[in-house]
Amino acid sequence: MRQINRKWTFLLLIIALVFLQACSDEKQKFELADSDVILAFGDSLTFGTGANPEQSYPAQLAKLTGRTVINAGVPGEISEKALERLPELLNKHHPQLVILCHGGNDLLRKLNVGELESNLGKMVDLIQQSGAKVLLVSVPKPGLLMQASPVYQRIAEAKDVAIEDGIIAKVEGEIEWKSDPIHPNAIGYKKIAEQLALWID
Repeated sequence: MRQINRKWTFLLLIIALVFLQACSDEKQKFELADSDVILAFGDSLTFGTGANPEQSYPAQLAKLTGRTVINAGVPGEISEKALERLPELLNKHHPQLVILCHGGNDLLRKLNVGELESNLGKMVDLIQQSGAKVLLVSVPKPGLLMQASPVYQRIAEAKDVAIEDGIIAKVEGEIEWKSDPIHPNAIGYKKIAEQLALWID
């Protein structure tokens, strides 16, 4: 009898672990009204370099979600300049959600990673202080292995914000989804938009 009880206990434990894993894999959903504004804040990956303006991920995300998505991407921008630029955009557009995808140029130029982490953290603070929610999108480190920089995960944990940790690295790793060694093409931006749309309800 004890052996049977142990088997049942073990089976129930396995079921519970599977259930908990399934729950942890579910994405946090941002519940937005139809009239809510999304601010896509970033650099060339947000701007849409390598594709036509209507093929950028913000433009495609707007079509997928039916929401207004402001494209606030500036090609070549580093995080220090982005931090200076962000407050005016928050005051102008009053977004309910900010998709923060920045830092690629810092990583490419091998600027101080500590400063990048500090700047991104301050951007998250500014967004939260404005009353908007944050979706942090990680950017991969330059190299053969397209893996997200750990900076983004640390910020997400420290600031308790949602993070999309894989889509940029995935797109960067597929040559047919890119217009050049760094930037996506229309298909790549579509993949990004489709993944980000999963976060929005």
